[in-house]
Amino acid sequence: RLHAGKFYALPQSPQQYKQLLMVGGVERYFQIARCFRDEDLRADRQPEFTQLDVEMSFVDQEDILRLTEDLAIALAQAHGGRRIASIPFPRLTYAEAMERYGSDKPDLRFGLLLTDVTDAVRDSEFRVFTSVVASGGQVKGIRVPGGASYTRRETDELTRFVTQRGAKGLVPLAITAEGLRSPLTKSLPREKLDQMIDRLAGQVGDLLMFVADQPDVVATALGELRLEVGRRLGLLDPGVLAFAWVTEMPAFEWNAERGRYQAKHHQFTAPLDQDIPCLDSDPLSVRAKQYDLVGNGYELAGGSIRIHRRELQARIFQLIGIDDQDAAEMFGHLLEAFEYGTPPHGGIAWGLDRWVMLFAGESVIRDVIAFPKTQSGVEPMTGTPSSIRSDELRDLHIAVTEMEAERALDAT
Repeated sequence: RLHAGKFYALPQSPQQYKQLLMVGGVERYFQIARCFRDEDLRADRQPEFTQLDVEMSFVDQEDILRLTEDLAIALAQAHGGRRIASIPFPRLTYAEAMERYGSDKPDLRFGLLLTDVTDAVRDSEFRVFTSVVASGGQVKGIRVPGGASYTRRETDELTRFVTQRGAKGLVPLAITAEGLRSPLTKSLPREKLDQMIDRLAGQVGDLLMFVADQPDVVATALGELRLEVGRRLGLLDPGVLAFAWVTEMPAFEWNAERGRYQAKHHQFTAPLDQDIPCLDSDPLSVRAKQYDLVGNGYELAGGSIRIHRRELQARIFQLIGIDDQDAAEMFGHLLEAFEYGTPPHGGIAWGLDRWVMLFAGESVIRDVIAFPKTQSGVEPMTGTPSSIRSDELRDLHIAVTEMEAERALDAT
């Protein structure tokens, strides 16, 4: 921004706008904002979406969760036309959600939890399991009620389902009246198999399915398999709204390509107070004051408590590879504002389109948005995005390289 002959830096992200409003004395506010998402599209995601953004000063996480939950209940009762599964909403930490459901937006309308059997197979002779465990991986399984009657073709379909999601394979264990049917029976003694069956609460007629891999692969593959089994068994009751809170997200992740840590959410999210001492020694163990409201397998709202102390913000910048000079150039206005007594503050953003999709009983967000984009990002009615003339690019000081042009052409 140019003013009085001088250039002034504008905030680099919406989070900075919010923080500067708090610094400026705006105690609380809400806005309905049109946003753009530069991410891969899927059934519940469009590049453009509408967000209800709520920000407040002098609040903690509990204040925001309580306010949001009260509003969500009121809306669901007024417009959902369905039963709310549990009030108050259950609360899961991120670690608990991933451990039990393999997802940070779990669908709680049914059970079939992921169950860890790593310790039961660690010393077995089944090399598929023992080699994974020896390399730091894990073995988990889920129970499919009545699945022992599945045909070979059906179990092969489920095996392909998990391999398409990164797993190396799927090991079945069918419990029938005649006995056990599984490749495991050749390598594991009956007492080990019974231990695994007991762990998953298996009954005669059930099918137990196991995946062995690194924890993130197991979570993704089995989490998606759990949803697929739930759909096949008709367990996703359309008459139920199962809300839950997911909290204590990881604050950082390792970017192998860049060789440094990066913020999992954004660099202005406050870490849990008790985890601050781990910023230097074990950043990946640090949890954030971040929270998501999920419902029926969708992330419906999410937010965080922001950092409001300069020394902590500067420490986070250093951790993610932003030195003092870069921090001053990019975020100097924010760091300076912290010197004037920024209040503790935080907020939450609601994805309004997803709420409409949920209440309308739709499974594809395009069905509730005017002029939606296709999976490749094209708007069919007007054919956008369209080509830009060279003089228009020149006026904007933008150059399109041959490689970028080819990639854009492939996408459309």
